[in-house]
Amino acid sequence: MHTSTTSTAALEPWSIEQLQQATQGYWLNDKKPAGQIKRILTDSRDAEAGDAFLALKGERFDAHDFIAQVAAQGCEIAIVSRPVDADICQLVVEDTRLALGQLGAYRRQQNPQLKVIALTGSSGKTTTKEMLGSILSRLAPTLVTRGNLNNDLGVPVMLLELRPEHQYAVMELGASHQGEIDYTSKMVQPHVAGIINIGTAHLGEFGGRDGICRAKSEIYAHISETSIIPAADDFAEVIRAAVRTEKSLSFGAGGEVYASDVVLDAQSSSFTLNTAQGSKTVQLPFAGEHNVENATAAAAFALAIGIGLDDIVAGLEQAVGAKGRLNFIPYKDYLFIDDTYNANPGSMRAAAEVLAQQQGIRVMVTGDIGELGSSAAIEHYKLGRDLVSVKGINFVVAVGEFAPAAQEGARSTQYGKKMQAFLNQEQALPFLIRLIETHQPQPMSFLFKGSRFTHMETLMAALMEKL
Repeated sequence: MHTSTTSTAALEPWSIEQLQQATQGYWLNDKKPAGQIKRILTDSRDAEAGDAFLALKGERFDAHDFIAQVAAQGCEIAIVSRPVDADICQLVVEDTRLALGQLGAYRRQQNPQLKVIALTGSSGKTTTKEMLGSILSRLAPTLVTRGNLNNDLGVPVMLLELRPEHQYAVMELGASHQGEIDYTSKMVQPHVAGIINIGTAHLGEFGGRDGICRAKSEIYAHISETSIIPAADDFAEVIRAAVRTEKSLSFGAGGEVYASDVVLDAQSSSFTLNTAQGSKTVQLPFAGEHNVENATAAAAFALAIGIGLDDIVAGLEQAVGAKGRLNFIPYKDYLFIDDTYNANPGSMRAAAEVLAQQQGIRVMVTGDIGELGSSAAIEHYKLGRDLVSVKGINFVVAVGEFAPAAQEGARSTQYGKKMQAFLNQEQALPFLIRLIETHQPQPMSFLFKGSRFTHMETLMAALMEKL
């Protein structure tokens, strides 16, 4: 388990009393370290003098096995759930996973100056989080969830980075099982929080969208000020029923914060942002209608935490997408769109609409979508059917175990010939090269997307190398 906790800024040190108070642990043989603790880490490779190494135990690994190694690296403290034979001070706790949560929660409580936003949803979380980070960090030091540190381990790891100068925190909360968001949102103690949407990501774990909605709605139990609601979502009424705060704010069509006069360009968009504070035009440096929706969500969260409309617009106009989220890369005579960070059925369809806006021959290269459980084959079938039907897309190249299911879906339409299916990237690459050779010298636009485990960026890089 290598969740890197390293941050460039100097972290707020811990005293041994705080460490013990937060975790309710005991020092083995009453052997305590001297001095302050620089940082708490879960990655043994980074542990050094002044650190406390927290030994997590997963299904396939046990970091207690690395304690002798971290001691040799100069680390003087280990937080363990069972004593280990090593020359190191050991703080013994009941469960190191829960201790990490307790340490994160303790750090959060120690920063009462902080205004905290927490958000969850099936798709768009990361982009909305980046937009909020852009709005708030213009105004004051802001802690923003990095990468995908959004689960029961990642959230406390982020909270450990809180420092007294932080005025805002934007925390992304993910869920892969019931109860996870209840656990992380209780730790985060948000002032403003809510769901962006209920899609079909993680269908497998939750047995349907109702289950997803129940899991995400756990966030509403822990909000101190304002609950955010996606007005246009199929589950809006169910979500409203979960709200417990007096104040709420809705966004999207039919909501209190909404977009009108939307103009979608190939690599950007513009719209009028309508709010109770007034309306303003936004020139958004993101393509796609789904990103206009994400910007509207970001505006609602920011308004609820007291940010003015002018600051919101300035922040949205300066926002930059996360790596692998619809990044436009002009390369030689071609356009590559890197959307390889992750995928679910909703975001796959949204990406297709963005590709359809581009120049020349448009090729969508898709990897499998994970975490769909028993509905995987039918979801890929529906996806294949829908992607080839998007007007303006010339070819869809599906790669992976479920590519044949996607191809069956494509063949159920009159556009079946647009789809090619390959079981792996090695088979798909020669086809993509031939496609380029056949269409020279016409301009071409490629969009690569798949779930994280499919590493579609590898295929994109391999194709670019051949050009």
